[in-house]
Formats: sequence, structure tokens, C-alpha cells
Amino acid sequence: MRNPIADLSIPILDDLIESDYTRSLVVGVVVVFGLLGVVGAAFPDSVAGDLAAIAFSTSTATSTARLAAPIVLAGLGGIFAEKSGVINIGLEGLLIISAFVSIYAASVVGIGNSVLGVPALAVAFLAGIAASTVLSAVFAVVCIEFKADQIIAGLAVWLIALGLAPFLSRVLFGGVNTPNLGASVGWRYSATLVVVATLGSWWLLNRTAFGKHLRASGENPKALDTVGVSVSRVRYAGVLLSGVLSGVGGSALALSIGQFVGSGETMVQGKGFIAIVAYLFGNYNPLGTLGAGVLFAGLDATQIRLQQLGYAIPDTLVQTIPYVVVIVVLTLVGRTQIPEAAGEHYETEE
Repeated sequence: MRNPIADLSIPILDDLIESDYTRSLVVGVVVVFGLLGVVGAAFPDSVAGDLAAIAFSTSTATSTARLAAPIVLAGLGGIFAEKSGVINIGLEGLLIISAFVSIYAASVVGIGNSVLGVPALAVAFLAGIAASTVLSAVFAVVCIEFKADQIIAGLAVWLIALGLAPFLSRVLFGGVNTPNLGASVGWRYSATLVVVATLGSWWLLNRTAFGKHLRASGENPKALDTVGVSVSRVRYAGVLLSGVLSGVGGSALALSIGQFVGSGETMVQGKGFIAIVAYLFGNYNPLGTLGAGVLFAGLDATQIRLQQLGYAIPDTLVQTIPYVVVIVVLTLVGRTQIPEAAGEHYETEE
């Protein structure tokens, strides 16, 4: 039996959404927010009214844009890696290392200064992206060249970054939390990066020869090898792209507040793992990943505002909501189609 929601047509999105599952998610989110607005307007003095007021407020929107950037961008990176056949669960570590390096680079250059005419914040972004890409390259070599277990290698990337970034911060700044730079990129910049990266990722995956090779590498690497395309090179490219996009996300997160926070789980706070949930939630579709990332970031931003209004909602409880939502949606709507060769090593037959 077909899902009636999947039959709804949204012309602007039809070319971008290529599965009933993703279409169901997009339409479902729109319906939920519509119902929330109606109920909030009808009962303004209720909990639903407070929730609606928060959900549609400007402050929540700006917080959501800032918090969504690392989730969506790392999620897009995860799509490229896993579509190629390499499971990269080290996205959290890539976000951490890029967040720290971007702040360090900005502090070295100095806010208001430039390098060869390039503003300090732009240099900081490039430095963060470079750090994340280098770490992802190490991960790629270990997994593709030496055929290490991808899950263990990904955990190693996370643990290395989790220990290294606060350590370097303590050595270079005297504490795990760096001083505030006094300047930061605005939420509009982060939102622009997310939109451009999402559309660019969709085009690269679905409208280029590289995208076809990437999908073949994750689904049937033997067939790709047979036509003379190097599976290893395609997989290296996929993993490196995950490093680039995660680097953009980590840098955007840190530079949006102008500081690196290294205490606890660091300022990243599990967003790399939520990014994995986001692209699984979106069924490896960049647009679905965007929607999932914005939804999860919106939940985080909303719970912060609810606590400010006196609703004692534990952070840990709210942080479980994305995972619970994913389980419910995957159960009721459909299932994620994981690439068949994801996580499997491939020996070329040349």
C-alpha cells in the first residue's frame, strides 16, 4: 500500500526529491509545523502556545541556523564517504579539529588583519577545512590502503580529536576554552553555506559522472573496476569530501561564536553523530539531510528557550529526541537504503 503523503506533489522539490521516503519526510515536517502554528494560535496561553511562539520566533530561527550548519555539512560529507563505500563515523572528530584550528588561525592572524589580502575569518575557515581534510586523509589511507576496520578507525579519529584539540588549547591558550575573539561570522553566512553546499552536493551526486562513479563504488565496486575506473581513487575522493564539508561545518560552528570550547564533549557536543543520524534520516539525499539537520537543530534551539521560560526539561532528554524520531519514522514510513558495499574492502582485479 502506497503512502498517501508520498503521492503529494511539490513541483519545486520534485526534481530534487527522488524517493517517496524523502518526499514523505519533507511533507510530514511541513504538516507538523503547520499544525503547531494552528494550535498555538488557538491556545496562546498553553504549553502549545509557548512552544509555537518559540518555534516561530526570530531568535530560534537564528539559533537553528547556527546549530544546523555543522550537522548538515558533516551529514553531507558523510553521504559522500558512505556512498563511495567507506563508513566514516569519525565526523565528530573532524568537526572538533576544524573548530579548534579555525579559532587558532584567526587568533594568529588577528581579527581585522589579513594575509595576502585575505581577511582573517576567511583564513580561519581555510585553516579549519585543511585540518579536517588532513585528518580525513589519514583515515582514508588507514581504511582504503591498509584495510583497517572502518568503524574502529572512525572512533579513533573522534577520540584523537577529542583529546588533541583541548590539549592544544591548554598549551597554546592556557585553558581548554580559548578566549573569545571578539568577532564572529553571522548566522546568515552559516545558512548560506548550508544551502549552497546542499544544492551543490545534490548536483554533484545526481548530475555528474563523478556522482555515478561514487554510487557505483558503494553499490557494485566490481562493476566500476571492470569499466576501468579506480575504486580506490573514487573512495579517496569521497572520504576527502567528507573532510572538506565537515571542516566547513566545524569552522562555521566555532567562528559563529568566535571561540573554541574544549570542556566536556567540546562545543561540538555530539553534532557529528547527529549528522550521521541526519543523513540516514534523509536516506542519503542532501535535501533530506538538510531537513533532518534543521529539525534536530530546531529541537535543540527550542529546548534552550523552553528552559529560559521556566520549563525544566533536561538537556539529555531533548538530545534523545532526534534518535527516537528516526526510529519512529523509519518504522512507520520506510527504511534507509544503505549502499550494499558500504564498509566492505575491495581488492582491484587488475
